[in-house]
Amino acid sequence: MKNIKLLIVEDDEITRENICEYLNDKFEHIYEASNAHDAYKLYIKYKPDIIITDIQMPKVSGLDLVQRIREKDSLIQIIIISAYSHKEYLLKSIELSLVKYLIKPVSENDLMSTLNTCCKNIVKESIYTLKDNYIFDYVNKSLYIDTRLIKLRAKEIALLELLLKNKNRYVNYEEIEAYVWCDDVMSKDAIKTLVKTLKGKLPQASISNLSGSGYKIEC
Repeated sequence: MKNIKLLIVEDDEITRENICEYLNDKFEHIYEASNAHDAYKLYIKYKPDIIITDIQMPKVSGLDLVQRIREKDSLIQIIIISAYSHKEYLLKSIELSLVKYLIKPVSENDLMSTLNTCCKNIVKESIYTLKDNYIFDYVNKSLYIDTRLIKLRAKEIALLELLLKNKNRYVNYEEIEAYVWCDDVMSKDAIKTLVKTLKGKLPQASISNLSGSGYKIEC
C-alpha cells in the first residue's frame, strides 16, 4: 500500500477524520474532501488509485461524482460507504463498477478486506506491456525497456498513464488538458512538444494522432 494513493470523500467531519486516522499508518498518501466538487479537483490533481466516498453530500451526490470520474477512468478502484441501502442506489452503483458498496456502520475488517481487494486489483492491472519489450509500471510510475529504467518527467508520466488507461480509443484534447495540465492551460505547442518527447522514449509509432480528435496509444 506504500505507493497507492487514497482519496476519502465524506461530508461528516468526524466520520472522515476517523477513517483517515485509522488508515493513516497503512497508506502514505491520503487525501480528503468534504464534498464532491473538492473531491473532483483532488482527483484531477493527485490522480488517486482508490476512492472511498459517501453518497449523501451537499449539492452533488457521491454517485454523481463517481459517474463523472468513470467517464474518464475505468480502472480506478471505488468503494461507496453509505447509510442507505435503497434499491435505486444499489442498481445505479452496479453500473459504476464499484469494488464494493458498504453499509454504515462499517467494521474495520470489512473496510480492510475491501481495500486489500482494491490493492490486489491495482497490482494485477498495474503492468502495461508495450511493443518491443517496453513495460510501464503504473504503481511505481516507471517505464522500462527490458530491465533498463527510462526516465520520464511528470507530464510525460501523466500523459502515458492517461493514454494507457484509455488504450482502446483516442483521448481528446480536453481530457488531456484536465488530466495532465490540471489547473493550467494547455497550448497547442505544449501538447505537440510533450507528445514528441514522449514518443522519443517509446517504441516507434507508439502514439497516433487523429486530427481534431486527440491521441491514442498503440500497444
